[in-house]
Amino acid sequence: AKRFGIPLVRVESGEEYLDMVKKPKYGYGSGMNPCIDCRIYMLREAKRIAKEVGANFIFTGDVLGERPMSQHRKALELEEKEAGLERMVLRPLSAKLLPETIPEQKGWVDRDKLCAIKGKSRKPQIALANKFGIREEEYPTPSGGCLLTYREFASKLRDLFDHNERVTMRDVRLLKIGRHFRFGSSKIIVGRNEAENMLLLDLNKPLQGLRGRGAEPYRPEVYVFEVLDYGSPITILEGEKSKEAIEVAAKLTARYSDAGAKEEVLVEYKPSCGAELREDQEQRKERIVVSPMDENEVARLRI
Repeated sequence: AKRFGIPLVRVESGEEYLDMVKKPKYGYGSGMNPCIDCRIYMLREAKRIAKEVGANFIFTGDVLGERPMSQHRKALELEEKEAGLERMVLRPLSAKLLPETIPEQKGWVDRDKLCAIKGKSRKPQIALANKFGIREEEYPTPSGGCLLTYREFASKLRDLFDHNERVTMRDVRLLKIGRHFRFGSSKIIVGRNEAENMLLLDLNKPLQGLRGRGAEPYRPEVYVFEVLDYGSPITILEGEKSKEAIEVAAKLTARYSDAGAKEEVLVEYKPSCGAELREDQEQRKERIVVSPMDENEVARLRI
């Protein structure tokens, strides 16, 4: 966008978007991807921004037939209608295969200069990019896709919705980090490397000082686990903090630590408060001796 002098507006999806993903009017695709509802959401946002900046119409990169759920003709027409943008969405790559839009009828856009691309092949788009001097490394690879279509991520998201009435963007960010396990009403996340350990700590630190528009209104209290005397992952325990759940979280922490096949491992855990930093937080540290969890149990609990 910067290279071609196009102003770029970034819109962060919030809880309204999560509500849509949780209960999509038009259902899911192969995973937890509500493609049609998602596109309606984006068109509505585009309509809102268009009004703010004084834009006359909206155009997208849709290609007819490229995506089986959301890019066939009936779906495209439905998305426009639901967004209140009937015949106001121009799709330059497939325009000659679709009914004439209002921007074309009014002469704002020359239909003769538009394309008639269809299907899943990306070769015509790549050729077009080359024509305009756009290098291959400047646009996403064709193999990239929506996280919601990936089985592992979809399973984590489905589990999150099943066990939480309220889901925040912080919860969704956590889905991208670490190994996830379910023990009853307790959720356990184990970091896979130092970078993930730091992210887990950052997303679970107290909200002290975070206020105003865009700030997260709530973070739950979690327990943070770490093996003493060995290289260790950071483990987060959310939900019920029962004696059994604490032991399971400790065993998982030991399993992924550098303690190896030690019969007994000392694990320390402490609360990380959600709303405010408590003065007695450091004094609330506890320790537990456990054996690393065996592989069968690990597999049974993994989400």
